Amino acid sequence: MVKKKDLSKGLPDPSALMDEIMAKYPTKIAKKRMKSFVANDPSEDQEIQANVRTIPGIITQRGCTYAGCKGVVLGPTRDIINLVHGPIGCSFYAWLTRRNQTEVPDGGDNYITYCFSTDMQDENIVFGGEAKLKDAVREAYEIFKPKAIGIFSTCPVGLIGDDVHAVSREMKAELGINIFGFSCEGYRGVSQSAGHHIANNGVFKNVVGNVDRPRAGKFQVNLLGEYNIGGDAFELERLFEEAGMTLLSTFSGNSTIEAMEYSHTADLNMVMCHRSINYIAEMMEEKYGIPWIKVSFIGAEGTAKSLRKAAEFFEDATLTAKVEEIIAREMKKVEAVRTKVLPKTEGKLAMMFVGGSRAHHYQDLFKELNVTTVSAGYEFAHRDDYEGRKVIPDIKIDADTRNIEDLVVEKDDKLFREDLVAKKAAMLNKGYAFSDYEGMMPEMSKNSLVIDDVNHWETEKIIEFYKPDVFCAGIKEKYVVQKHGVPLKQLHSYDYGGPYAGFEGAINFYVEMERMLGTNIWKMVDAPWKSEPEIVGSFAFND
Repeated sequence: MVKKKDLSKGLPDPSALMDEIMAKYPTKIAKKRMKSFVANDPSEDQEIQANVRTIPGIITQRGCTYAGCKGVVLGPTRDIINLVHGPIGCSFYAWLTRRNQTEVPDGGDNYITYCFSTDMQDENIVFGGEAKLKDAVREAYEIFKPKAIGIFSTCPVGLIGDDVHAVSREMKAELGINIFGFSCEGYRGVSQSAGHHIANNGVFKNVVGNVDRPRAGKFQVNLLGEYNIGGDAFELERLFEEAGMTLLSTFSGNSTIEAMEYSHTADLNMVMCHRSINYIAEMMEEKYGIPWIKVSFIGAEGTAKSLRKAAEFFEDATLTAKVEEIIAREMKKVEAVRTKVLPKTEGKLAMMFVGGSRAHHYQDLFKELNVTTVSAGYEFAHRDDYEGRKVIPDIKIDADTRNIEDLVVEKDDKLFREDLVAKKAAMLNKGYAFSDYEGMMPEMSKNSLVIDDVNHWETEKIIEFYKPDVFCAGIKEKYVVQKHGVPLKQLHSYDYGGPYAGFEGAINFYVEMERMLGTNIWKMVDAPWKSEPEIVGSFAFND
C-alpha cells in the first residue's frame, strides 16, 4: 500500500520536487521552464510564466490555434456550416471530439454531426486551393442551404497564401448568405488560446449585431464560455428559465448563429470560461455598453452564488425571491447526496490540468467533497487566468500575440445602451463587481503546486510526489496517468458522463467521484516496465 502524505499541517513545500524536475533539463531550458512553476502562496503577489511557446521536445498537452477556433468556439454552433480549408485530417481532428450537445427544434438545422472539408491534396498545395474552396462552398450551399458558412484555414493554407477572406467575400456576394473566414492556421499562436481570440474577433465582426429584435423578456442575458459538454448548458437553461431570466444566446453551447446575431440586445453578459471568450465580453461592452460579470456554474455553491449575482444586477424583488426559492429546493437535493458520498471522498487528493477555466472551477466541486487539490494548471492560459485581471496592464505583448488582429472597436451611436452604463456606475457604488476575475492562484492553498503547460515528465514526478487519488485532465494524458495506478477523469469531454454544471451536475459529479475514489481497483494496476525492462514479442505459429 502506497503511504499517503500527512496533510494535517498543510501541504508540503514542493521546492525540492521542483528542483528534481528541473535537474532533468539542460540548464538553459530549466531556467526558462522554472518560471512556469509556482509554489503557491495566496498571501503574496506571485508571477507565473504563461502563454509562451512550448519548448521543443517536450510532450505538451496543448492543441493548436485551429483547434481553439473551429473546435472550441464555433464547433458547438448548430446552424452554421464550419468548412475546413485544408487536409481531411485537420477537419476530422476537430469533429465531435468534445461531446458538444445541442437541442434542435422541429425543422431546425443541425450541421454539428457533419464533417466539412475541402480535402486539400498535393496539387492544391502546389497550385493553390482557392478554386477548390469556392467549389466546396457552392456544393455545401446547394446541398444544405445554410444561413451561414464559416471557413477555417489550416497550416498549409497559410503557407501557400490562399486568401479565405477574399473567397468569403466573393461567395457571400454570389450566394447571398453570411460567409466569413478565419485565419486560424495551427501555427499562428502558441496554443489553442490564439484560436479562441481569432474566433472571438471573427464572430464579433461578422455576426454580433446583425439582427435587432424586440425584447423577449424583462431580464435578458447572454452566457459566454459555456460549451454544453455532456449537456451542461441544458441544466443551466433550465435554471434560467425557471428563474425568469431570458437567455438570449450562449457562446457557444447549444448555440445558433441566429441567436448570436441579436445577442447585443442583452442587458448583461455572464462569462464562464474567462480565457476563451472574455474578448467578446469586452468588445460588446465597448460597442453596445453591455456590462459583464465573471460567473461559475460548476459546483452547487458556485451555481448558487452566480444565480444570486445575476439576480442582484437586476434589482428585482420578484426575481430575487424566485432565485432563492430555486436555490433552497436544489440545495436540499444536493446536500442529501453530498452527505451520502462524503465517507468515500473526504480527505482524498486531486490534481487537475485542464484548459479554459476548468482547472479553477472544478476545485470548487472537489471542495464540496472535502477533496484537496494539491496541484493544478492550465494548458493554454495567460497570466491573468492565474493571477487575476489586475496584471493585464503588465503583460508584455510578444511576437506571437501580434499575429492576432487587434480589433478597433468603436461605440455604436444607435445601439449603445447608456442606461446600462448608468446602471453599472450605480452598482459599482454599491460594491458590485464587474469585469473582474481574481484568477486561480489566489484561491488555491499555500504550497499547492501550480504548473503551466505541464508535460509528461513533470506529470510522472508530481504523481510520485503527491500520490493523488484522482487526476483530472484530457484524453492525451489519460492512459499515461492510469498506468501509474491513478484514475483519470476527463474534464474536456467528461468521459461520456455529465452534465456536471449546475445543481444536478454537481450531484452527477458527486456520484461519479464516489465511484472513482471509493474503489481500490486502480491500486492494483502495475505497469509492466516496473518488473520487465523489456517486453519481447514472439511469433504465434510453428514452422
